[in-house]
Amino acid sequence: METVEAKTAGRDRFVDRGRWLEYFTIFWNTLEALVALIAGSMAGSVALVGFGLDSLIEVTSGVALLWRLGQDKSIDRRDQAERLTLRIVGSCFLLLSAYVAYDSLDSLARREAPARSLPGIVIAVGSMVAMPLLSRAKRQVSVSLGSAAMAADARQADFCMYLSAILLAGLGLNALFGMWWADPVAALVMVPIIAREGIGAWRGKACRDTCGGSALCR
Repeated sequence: METVEAKTAGRDRFVDRGRWLEYFTIFWNTLEALVALIAGSMAGSVALVGFGLDSLIEVTSGVALLWRLGQDKSIDRRDQAERLTLRIVGSCFLLLSAYVAYDSLDSLARREAPARSLPGIVIAVGSMVAMPLLSRAKRQVSVSLGSAAMAADARQADFCMYLSAILLAGLGLNALFGMWWADPVAALVMVPIIAREGIGAWRGKACRDTCGGSALCR
């Protein structure tokens, strides 16, 4: 049988791995947010600005997860940190969904055409490559630690990948075919996805993918 010391050492290794993943999350998403917000503001792109704000949400989540991992040795503190992290993420998602809905509807009403944004396309492609790898690594840590907060953070990385695909489609259609409405419509597609994640986090649910690819909440 595995000794208590061996179990503790094994858990500590996963905690350390989780910390490094969160450090990378904070670094990557800070860079992603800067590029997306600057490029989105210059191009007048609602979807790109929304993508940048989502990146800032992931930075907030990463900081909260670092704090949660720092409380891992105390079960009481660990549980409190998980609940607080889920609520922080849920609140940010709900605020973001309201912002994106308002701004995209306003752009459609004004018939505002965003300028072409090559940096936006580049950052979306980079995110589509990095986020699935990050999500998989975080999911492994969440299972090993039994952490609902880390599972939710892994789901956020999945969500960022989905947003990247939507963003890329909107920006690409505008750049190639001049379809001005593609960008705000792409942003509107984000809204129910973002809101659903926010509500789930507020209810204390952490979603993780099964091997078959379906999402289960617990």
